[in-house]
Amino acid sequence: MLTAGLAFPGGSSNANPTEAASHQEHPAEAGSHETSPAHSRAHSSAPTPDLQRPTSQENRAGSVTEADRLYAAREDPASAARAAALWADALERDPQDFESAWKLARAQFWIGGHTVETNVRDAFDAGMSAARKAAAIAPDRPEGHFWLAANMGALAETQGMRAGLQYRGAIRDELQRVLAIQPGFLQGSAERALGRWYYKVPGLFGGSKKKSEEYLRRALTFNPQSTISHFFLAETLEAMDRDREAREEYQRVIDAPLDPDWTPEDREWKTKARAALEQRH
Repeated sequence: MLTAGLAFPGGSSNANPTEAASHQEHPAEAGSHETSPAHSRAHSSAPTPDLQRPTSQENRAGSVTEADRLYAAREDPASAARAAALWADALERDPQDFESAWKLARAQFWIGGHTVETNVRDAFDAGMSAARKAAAIAPDRPEGHFWLAANMGALAETQGMRAGLQYRGAIRDELQRVLAIQPGFLQGSAERALGRWYYKVPGLFGGSKKKSEEYLRRALTFNPQSTISHFFLAETLEAMDRDREAREEYQRVIDAPLDPDWTPEDREWKTKARAALEQRH
C-alpha cells in the first residue's frame, strides 16, 4: 500500500542527517556519526579475545564507522550489502546495540527497493526484524518505529492489495507513534509517510486524499526542498483533479538542489518527475 520510497527525506536541508537520526531534537535520517546509548556505554567485563572476530568496543566501533562509509555509497549494491552485513554482525555481538539495529533496518529497506524481485521479501523481512529489535531496545526513540513502518509499507507494496490491507493498521500505528515521540523526525518523513498512507489506502478503509494533502504539506514545513514530498504531493493533487498544481509540484522536484547526503534518492525522484511531466505534455 505504501511506496518503497516513503522513508527517504530527499531534497536539500540545513539539518545534518549524519547526526539527527539518533538525537530526537533534530529531524533528519541516516548517519555516519551517531552515538547510541548501546554504542557508548562501557562493558563491565571484557570477553576472551578472538583473533578471528575482534570483540573490543573500539574494533566494533570501527566496523560501524566502516558500515556508515559503505552505506554512503549505497548506489553500489555490493556496498549496501556489506554495510548491512556489518550492522548485522554488530547486532549479533551485542543484541542491545540500538544504533546497529535501526541502521540495519534502514539498509534492508534500501536493499529491498533496489534488488532483484526474488530477494525483495527477504530484504524487507530482515528490515522489519531489525526494526522490531530497535523498537524493543529503545521504545521511546523514533527510529525503530519509523523503519518498521517503512519496511512494512514497502513489503505491502510488493505483495498487492491484500497484503496492503493486512499491514495498513500496523503501518499507521507505527507512524503515529513516531509523531507522538518526535514530530518532524527525519525531515518530516513520518508526516510524509502518513500522507502517502492516506493516498494509497482506499477510502472504505480509512484513506483520504484531503488528509494526504494535509500531511504532505506538513512534511514540507520540515524540509521545503524534499523531492519525495513534492512528488507525493503532486500525485495526490492529480488524484484530486488539480492538474496545474500537480505539474508545479513535479517541477519543484526537478528544480530542487541535490542534497549531498541524499543524492541517490534525489536523482531517482527527479527522474520520475521528468517522466511524469513528459507523459502529461
